[in-house]
Amino acid sequence: MSETQAGPQVTGKMFLFERPELLTKEQHGGLGLVAPEKRYGFCADARAIPLTVGEVPSAMKDYPIIFMSQEQPVMLAVTGLIDDVNLFVDENGDWEENRYVPAYVRRHPFGLASETGGERMAVVLDRGFDGVADGGEQALFENGEPTQVTQTAVEFCKKYEQDRQVTEEFAKRLLDFDLLRPQTGQYTPTGASEPRSFAQYVGIDEERFNALSDEQIIEMRKNGMLPIVHALLMSLGNWRLILQRRARRFNLTEDQILNQVMN
Repeated sequence: MSETQAGPQVTGKMFLFERPELLTKEQHGGLGLVAPEKRYGFCADARAIPLTVGEVPSAMKDYPIIFMSQEQPVMLAVTGLIDDVNLFVDENGDWEENRYVPAYVRRHPFGLASETGGERMAVVLDRGFDGVADGGEQALFENGEPTQVTQTAVEFCKKYEQDRQVTEEFAKRLLDFDLLRPQTGQYTPTGASEPRSFAQYVGIDEERFNALSDEQIIEMRKNGMLPIVHALLMSLGNWRLILQRRARRFNLTEDQILNQVMN
């Protein structure tokens, strides 16, 4: 946290942050957290949420897990299709009960940002989030020092950043093994004999994975990649659940859903 009087600024954008500001006691000393009107309203239009490797065992039960691209292999949990609708957040801003909530979402309205041209990280607050208010009941600072609420949030962000860096290295290793390839999602409607394509994404190529040599598989097992790769492949079975979830949300038939995603 900066203690300068200059009022440092965040340059660029941060995903899901409406108004990111570097957290300082000078700017934010009188702020606190309050219960927002819609807890997860800030991500209600997110079709995908960043994930870390450590989250895969939990997230694989609910979401297809893919990658942003081969050039930017950011791991993502798919939360919606076609338009900007998070199918796990309802009109009240609640995340569906008993579904895994990604850590990227749980750390909000706090985050970390790297300094321009430097290696240090700075704490960021989403000042546009309605859960942050002047005189909020859970103060961010007290007597000029971060409160326990703020310290806990900062530690969570630091742990998330460590996990993100591990995930970045994991993705690079997947590229080294040439496992990340463009994929096509397919779905066979009830009563149909042929599958229909509905999504293009970057994911682990199962055929390529099965073609790895024994030495490569042993290497992946030794460095802990193997169970994560299996989990990522298993998560792709959730595409069907995402389609069905959209059908329920908008009262659509299977054919209507597939026609939407193919147009």
